[in-house]
Amino acid sequence: MELIQELEKIYQQAFTSIPKAQTENELDNLKNAFIGKKSSLSNITKKLGSLNVEEKKLVGQKVNEISRSIEELVYTTREKLQNAEIEQQISTEIFDILRPLPSKRRGTLHPITRIQMEVEDIFVSMGFQVMDGPEIETDYNNFQALNFSDDHPARDMQDTFYTDDGNLLRTHTSAIQVRALKVLTPPFKIIAPGRVFRYEEVDASHENTFNQVEGMVVGQDISIAHLIYTMEELLNQIFGKKMTVRLRPGYFPFVEPGFELDFQCLVCGGKGCSVCKHSGWVELLPCGLIHPNVLKFSGLDPSVWTGFAFGLGLDRLVMMRYGINDIRYFNSSNLRFLNQFQG
Repeated sequence: MELIQELEKIYQQAFTSIPKAQTENELDNLKNAFIGKKSSLSNITKKLGSLNVEEKKLVGQKVNEISRSIEELVYTTREKLQNAEIEQQISTEIFDILRPLPSKRRGTLHPITRIQMEVEDIFVSMGFQVMDGPEIETDYNNFQALNFSDDHPARDMQDTFYTDDGNLLRTHTSAIQVRALKVLTPPFKIIAPGRVFRYEEVDASHENTFNQVEGMVVGQDISIAHLIYTMEELLNQIFGKKMTVRLRPGYFPFVEPGFELDFQCLVCGGKGCSVCKHSGWVELLPCGLIHPNVLKFSGLDPSVWTGFAFGLGLDRLVMMRYGINDIRYFNSSNLRFLNQFQG
């Protein structure tokens, strides 16, 4: 079949050229050439509509297989380039630890950094591992592999910033979960902290740049009870007391069933303020059981493997912890605000 032959040719070209990349910029250009929005692989995908059912299934499976293989190759090549750069720096840079710093003024950790480190410690104590990923992501990792089709209306809820090469600033760290599903063998538990971006109207509780800690557990016979226990344990340890929470239905394409976990606003004590939109509750944690399609995209059998996922709004958690009434303070670079968190 002609399209299959084209796919094989793309596969061979990718596995010949990608490992030869000398820089990450060159690697990104090769990646976009093979699996980007305007790539040869994307052009073949556009031809699926003209095929019969059997041909469409055969070619579609081949496209997904090659796309995953190229993603994995780019991932391993990037690691090699980054490791080589670190080795180069170690061998050439000299740092004198005895030389005094230019200023005696002490710096301090940002409040979000403080709480992120605390959250990481809590999850690590429960057997989770911490994973990281790039802030500029592919559409596939940020949307498609999470059960967002190209025309899915849920994309409208996550308006974001696109780059000229078809990539985007990630709207959630769920993209790291997609990467984890490609490189880890279940069962596993991971969290993915990091900065995310959305085209938001900024107010006291919304920012266009904020922080999340997304998490995922994949195993056998995972239930909602495991999810609720994990979330309650996190909040109880963060605030040092039993928290008042509520669970209500919520829609997210990558979980089924999906929920919103809210907790009583600590700024106003549940009476209503600008932070909680005068409801007495703060939306903190969308969560749910992993949608079978997400597992299938990663090559896992949903009849064997199950799991849950959640997305923790780190900025709002910090606001509750310290009684901060405006999310915009975090990105303001206001030293009077930041100096309160010294020590």
